[in-house]
Amino acid sequence: MRLRAKTHIRLKSPERAALLAILRPQSGAGQWVVSESYDLEPLERPPVEYVDSFGNLCQRLVMPQGTLDIDVAAVVDTPDQIATAPDAPYTPPEALPNEVLQYLVPSRYCPSDQLTAEAKNIAGSARPGYARVETIRAWIEQNIEYRRGTSDESTSGLDTFRKRAGVCRDFAHVGITLCRSLLIPARMVVGYLHKLAPPMDQHAWFEAFVGGRWYTFDATQKEPRGGRIVIAYGRDAADVAITTPFGPIEVADMKVSLERVDTPPR
Repeated sequence: MRLRAKTHIRLKSPERAALLAILRPQSGAGQWVVSESYDLEPLERPPVEYVDSFGNLCQRLVMPQGTLDIDVAAVVDTPDQIATAPDAPYTPPEALPNEVLQYLVPSRYCPSDQLTAEAKNIAGSARPGYARVETIRAWIEQNIEYRRGTSDESTSGLDTFRKRAGVCRDFAHVGITLCRSLLIPARMVVGYLHKLAPPMDQHAWFEAFVGGRWYTFDATQKEPRGGRIVIAYGRDAADVAITTPFGPIEVADMKVSLERVDTPPR
């Protein structure tokens, strides 16, 4: 399907301050950016772009004192169904690609070394590989309530596991934590999901590496759903924040929209 995504962010700061942003999707990994626009007002100087260690396209900015409006829009071709593979086998650590190993160890929001016993109780009896990750995803969907206002920027996957409530970011952290507890590499993904329940916002889910490749898992949804635009990958939320301020910068307003658009005839 072809999707048009738009994000408007208004930032405010009492002083000139630096900012790191991850706002632009890239072609590859199952999606193709047909067109995009990226505008900042007022623009003190052009942003500097680079690709980080996770492959994300990042923008370094300096915002002036006052406000900065950021508008990002992209038209992206993306699958209307995600790949599933119930029989995909477990990939043992010794067979993992070098770049995947970082997604096997604990990280800031995913203390997988503290939930090993719980992970075994939840999914230890499931067949190793995709089926085990799906058991984890289904357990989260059935046992953790989606409820706004129950978490903040400091909430970890362990916190959410104990509180049994959170939002999409928290669901992803629990999934990643439980997977890594069972020596399954898992990473966080941030982007857009078509027909996300209102209010529309950017979305988070997780991927697990089984059968020699990454597969998508989303514990906020009852069934696998396509229509996703990926913006960023990382070990957890610390790596995929759409804005990371280096100063007293606050988000004053944010609006997100995602709609399906017709593909022009060939």
